[in-house]
Amino acid sequence: MALMDFIKKQFIDILEWTETGDGTLAWRYPMAGNEIQYGGSLTVRESQMAVFVNEGKVADVFGPGMHKLTTQTLPVLTYLQNWDKLFQSPFKSDVYFFSTRQQLDRRWGTTQPVTIRDKDFGAVRLRAFGNYAYAIADPKLFHTAISGTRDRYTVDDLDGQLRGLMLQHISDAVAGSGVPFLDLAANQIEFAKQLQEATAPEFIKLGLVLASVTVQNVSLPEELQKILDQKIGMGMVGGDMGKFMQYQTAQAIPKFAEGAAGAGGGGGGGGVVGDAMGLGAGVALGQVMAQQLSQGLQGGGAAAAQAAGAAAAAGIKPDEVMATLEKLADLKAKGILTEDEFAAKKAELLKKLV
Repeated sequence: MALMDFIKKQFIDILEWTETGDGTLAWRYPMAGNEIQYGGSLTVRESQMAVFVNEGKVADVFGPGMHKLTTQTLPVLTYLQNWDKLFQSPFKSDVYFFSTRQQLDRRWGTTQPVTIRDKDFGAVRLRAFGNYAYAIADPKLFHTAISGTRDRYTVDDLDGQLRGLMLQHISDAVAGSGVPFLDLAANQIEFAKQLQEATAPEFIKLGLVLASVTVQNVSLPEELQKILDQKIGMGMVGGDMGKFMQYQTAQAIPKFAEGAAGAGGGGGGGGVVGDAMGLGAGVALGQVMAQQLSQGLQGGGAAAAQAAGAAAAAGIKPDEVMATLEKLADLKAKGILTEDEFAAKKAELLKKLV
């Protein structure tokens, strides 16, 4: 029976692996109880490495090239098997091939907003996504830490773990850079660089090298996006606050014009302009508009008071003074004029009656 088993047993002369492009990272050569012929050849192609494993222990590692399998080329296995220099018989060993080419366009992205700490805004919640590329750098470590004795280990088996490592280190990337988040979000290349540097050590622990990282998009909360837009506007005017206020005023003029038209057409409708027109102070209205434009649409209540003062300065009659006071009281009731502003204008108008 032992003789028949020996006759049926096949002795492997050539060990090699032709990748099929299906995302395989590690592949075990199918031994099926066969033995490797002493003096046989091991072919390791470019972008591959091979590892001999004896009884669960990693022995010899081979890089690209054609290797003749002898006690000289298998020193660790020779030691483990206690072979002497005269050994020339077939032997048993598990052989694993590893793909060392870069695995490109692996995707990462936040499924939920990630909270990070920023020196300007405190806690910031963001979404981001991009891609990354990696490769096996240490097949021995990858075998012991990840792939083990499986016949085949693929990129899909590893994707979830690696994507989690990328997301875990987003906060580290922002904190380690020391760059304010708004500046970092506007510079995705720098963001990607920091993310790669923060995550690479975790890949090394798995026998991998993180070859590249890209950040394709960073989505900000709406309120932070508005602040970023304002920073861009400041950049357009060279950081000059006066020019920036002029820029904001110019943006607001169309809305102001729409409000003025609506107030005038409504025949005494709401708003500062409508109340000023209700006083019959056409000239004062022009002054109010000029003051509002020059002040960046600030101080609406003060502008209404200026309209009433202009009307009083034009020389009004006692009944007109009383009507003006009623209008001012109405503005105070609406919260447009403060108590102090109303009292000051009331004193000015009452002097006209003296």
